[in-house]
Amino acid sequence: MEQYQGKSVFGGVAIGRIHIFSKGQQQVKRIKVQDTEAEKKRYREAVQTAITELQGLYDKALKEVGEANAAIFEMHQMMLEDEDFTESVENIIDSQSVNAEYAVASTGDNFAQMFASMDDEYMRGRAADVKDISERLVSVLNGASRQQMDADEPVIVMAVDLAPSETVQMDKDKVLSFVTTQGSVNSHTAILARTMSIPALIGVDMPLDAELEGKFAIVDGDNGTVYIDPSEDVLAQMQEKKEQAEEKKQLLQQLKGKETITKDGKKIKLYANIGNSKDLAMVLQNDAEGIGLFRSEFLYLEKEDYPTENEQFMVYKMVAETMAGKQVIIRTLDIGADKQCDYFNMDPEDNPALGYRAIRICLTRPEVFKTQLRALYRASAFGNISIMYPMITSVWEVKQIKKIVEEVKEELRAQNIEFGEVAQGIMIETPAAVMISRELAKEVDFFSIGTNDLTQYTLAIDRQNPKLDDFYDAHHPAVLKMIHMVAQNAHAEGIWAGICGELGADLELTEQFLQMGIDELSVSPGRILPIRKIVRESECGCE
Repeated sequence: MEQYQGKSVFGGVAIGRIHIFSKGQQQVKRIKVQDTEAEKKRYREAVQTAITELQGLYDKALKEVGEANAAIFEMHQMMLEDEDFTESVENIIDSQSVNAEYAVASTGDNFAQMFASMDDEYMRGRAADVKDISERLVSVLNGASRQQMDADEPVIVMAVDLAPSETVQMDKDKVLSFVTTQGSVNSHTAILARTMSIPALIGVDMPLDAELEGKFAIVDGDNGTVYIDPSEDVLAQMQEKKEQAEEKKQLLQQLKGKETITKDGKKIKLYANIGNSKDLAMVLQNDAEGIGLFRSEFLYLEKEDYPTENEQFMVYKMVAETMAGKQVIIRTLDIGADKQCDYFNMDPEDNPALGYRAIRICLTRPEVFKTQLRALYRASAFGNISIMYPMITSVWEVKQIKKIVEEVKEELRAQNIEFGEVAQGIMIETPAAVMISRELAKEVDFFSIGTNDLTQYTLAIDRQNPKLDDFYDAHHPAVLKMIHMVAQNAHAEGIWAGICGELGADLELTEQFLQMGIDELSVSPGRILPIRKIVRESECGCE
């Protein structure tokens, strides 16, 4: 028996034969051409053909994995029409007098390298998307068809990496699990795997030799392990684990529509985190009671210029209407640090995590802040919208925010524009905010603890530095004591406190959070039902 470790993308156990998915890398030769205009025409025609192919993939994905996950193929279509990408390809054709295939492959490599070197893990995941569209274009230019999986029985698919288009084209009935030696936990392929509920691992340090084809294997998505030719003992343990997981899954479905309430009667707000409106289907499917974190910065990150008031209003309005009266908490833009927008024209910083970001940008660029606040308040007339502000470190900041909010409300009243009652909250993400949380609680309606940054700042550890993984402890006593302190201070001033960071979805801590007095947990949609189960089986015992 051989055993290998990787990072888990989705849990569960898969047992079956291995299929090695080989992309069959296309050989791209650099060929000198005389007629560069003809090559550029070939390129443009290939783009149109690729867009048609992607539309077909979108239609297929829409039926199989829903609109939110099919959206990747809309994004790929937009990337194909991206001016920077096109200009680069055509410039290489013109300046080097080379064939379109070479120009596309070179541009794809350059853009993929650019994305891969970014600090933000989400943006690093886009490197795979660039490779996917450039390989598609090269295939079209070569007149070659892209490989599809051919398997007679359900298999464990192993590959160096998998592009979203490759996973969607696979027959889902024939896929037990995805295992890749590369990839990102934030790649669209990983997101699709989670949506399909297929056990998946990335970054598995193992050789993908041809002799692995057809071998019997087990993938344990919970602890990130692959077993090749497992022993009888391991096979028996994993089969039992798989059966137990299936039973739990069926039992969890029975929790839909039930209250998230402890045995001793404490009602918990169990909300979902989302990145954009396309995630709403998963929110409803998993029976979230509201949205505890709408990351509005993605409206900015996905555009090449500031989103207008009306563009933002339409998105917020749609989310509010879809949630039909359930609370929707929208975080104001959290740009800066690892989330950069070129059009914000911000100077490079030696330590961006401690720099010009989030509320600091809003308070020094009130015209940007007011545009978002106007959109949010206008949308509040159509549903139950609340607003929370990130990276707060002082009471002064909160008072400045409230002053600007009042100005926006006065403007809307003067224009006879309706708006609703909007609860105002702040994120507790810094030790400074924790220490003055009693004073801050007097100024706002609720707290939401951002445990990702709070842990990073408390431990003085860059959470994105893999060399520090052994030192990064999300369960550190100091972090947990801070969470407890925030809950106590919130309650002392009559407001509620929740958690919207990754720690909120940590099932090992759910009971402890209840005992601390945490009132709300906002997590990824797939974690809603498992957490509801723990809450309903627990006693709060808190003050």
